[in-house]
Amino acid sequence: MVALFSFTGKSIKSVLRSSYFAVVILLCIPVIYTLLVTVMATSRYDTLITNVSRAAEINEVVRIEISDELWDIVAGNKRFEDGRQYEILDRLKNEIQDISASAKPDGGLNYLEIAFRAIRTLESYVDRLGEQLAQNFPVMENEAVLDEVRAVAAVVSDVLQEFIVSEISDAARTNEDIKNNMAFLSIILLVITLIIVLVITRTLIFVSAGIRRPIRAMEVMSSRIASGNFAARIRVPKIRELDNLAKNMNVMAGRLQKLLDENIREQQNLKKAEMKALQAQITPHFLYNTFDSIIWLAESGETEKVITITRAFSEFFRISLNRGKEWIPAAQELDHIRHYLTIQKIRYSDILDYAIEFDEGVRGCMVLKLSLQPLVENAIYHGIKNKRGFGFLRVTARLEDTPSGQRVRFCVEDNGIGFSPEKLADVLDELAAEKSAEDLSGVYGLYNVNKRLNLYYGDSVHLEIESEFGKGTRVWFSVPYLNAEKG
Repeated sequence: MVALFSFTGKSIKSVLRSSYFAVVILLCIPVIYTLLVTVMATSRYDTLITNVSRAAEINEVVRIEISDELWDIVAGNKRFEDGRQYEILDRLKNEIQDISASAKPDGGLNYLEIAFRAIRTLESYVDRLGEQLAQNFPVMENEAVLDEVRAVAAVVSDVLQEFIVSEISDAARTNEDIKNNMAFLSIILLVITLIIVLVITRTLIFVSAGIRRPIRAMEVMSSRIASGNFAARIRVPKIRELDNLAKNMNVMAGRLQKLLDENIREQQNLKKAEMKALQAQITPHFLYNTFDSIIWLAESGETEKVITITRAFSEFFRISLNRGKEWIPAAQELDHIRHYLTIQKIRYSDILDYAIEFDEGVRGCMVLKLSLQPLVENAIYHGIKNKRGFGFLRVTARLEDTPSGQRVRFCVEDNGIGFSPEKLADVLDELAAEKSAEDLSGVYGLYNVNKRLNLYYGDSVHLEIESEFGKGTRVWFSVPYLNAEKG
């Protein structure tokens, strides 16, 4: 029972599954017990009723049929050879033997053995009567034998009546056993109910605590990172759904510190270092929102959503880190977007849906890491959230054949609030200008991506924007198809 509620080396899902199976097994115990008791009692009752019914029929035959049959023979109404006396006696013996097979040794079986011996005695008297009739004995002597037969038949009848009384008493004892079993079953049900309540209660407590404590520790760590303390670390929890996330957060913190140190040392590459710093600043803001969502879902008891968002969050950071590489396959960049949108869909399920579409040949193309996520984030926060009603976001990656070679066109399209012509003109002006992050007015993510595209691909690659107020926005860029050697 203790192992059932321990998270060490287990996943939340396995703990819930173990609790579920424990409850099912406990519920099966009274069902199986009731079924066995019912089948046994029904079988015993059926046997008792059948035995009583057959004994009553035999009693009637012994009391009436055998005497009447022999009287017809003695009175001369029927020849001995034509009589049914032996047929009746054989039937009586067979019936008694059949009943004996199901009778209890310590109950009615003794009466049946006495009745069987008495019928054998009847058979000897019938044989004697047959011999006397064959030798033409006087009628008085034949009637004397008939009286003996009737006396023995009366004994058999009395014995069978005692057997019937014995079987009825056995039925009463069976009924008492059923009552005792039902009382015992009630106790079992009460105990099982208490155990089930204990299992469910402890499972809820352990699952809630097992999720809440590590998530709270991660939230504290993210706050420290956001405040600039990149030396902050978190103890890796022994929960499968969270240990990778904790490890990745520790790695992220270490690499953020390393990145910051490199930016200080590498003054000769100032612009690229500045873009790395801008990229790193995205992380704390996203951490805050996601951890708030995880804590809220955990407190609401939505365990499956907690597992889904935690896994997506872990994969999101795994791709974000990617051993410090700037270039990744397009398939990973699209997976990165899919994990990000999985988290946002859980947070904004009432206003957001999305689709990711791409040509299969795009998957192997090496692209600049984190070139799509800021565009998707901008579409959600500045497009869909500012529009009333349900929002839809589409991310596409298509191959294009051009005179200069094959290219890949990435596009992020939403049906959000869109830009007015004046606002769109301002945005395009800011993207083209040389400004610091503090001077940007709401296009931070777009500016970051545009600058990084310029730095890594050259000035010919930049963001293109189409927008109509009230209908939505389309942002895209086209890059040359690069093979894996670039990464």
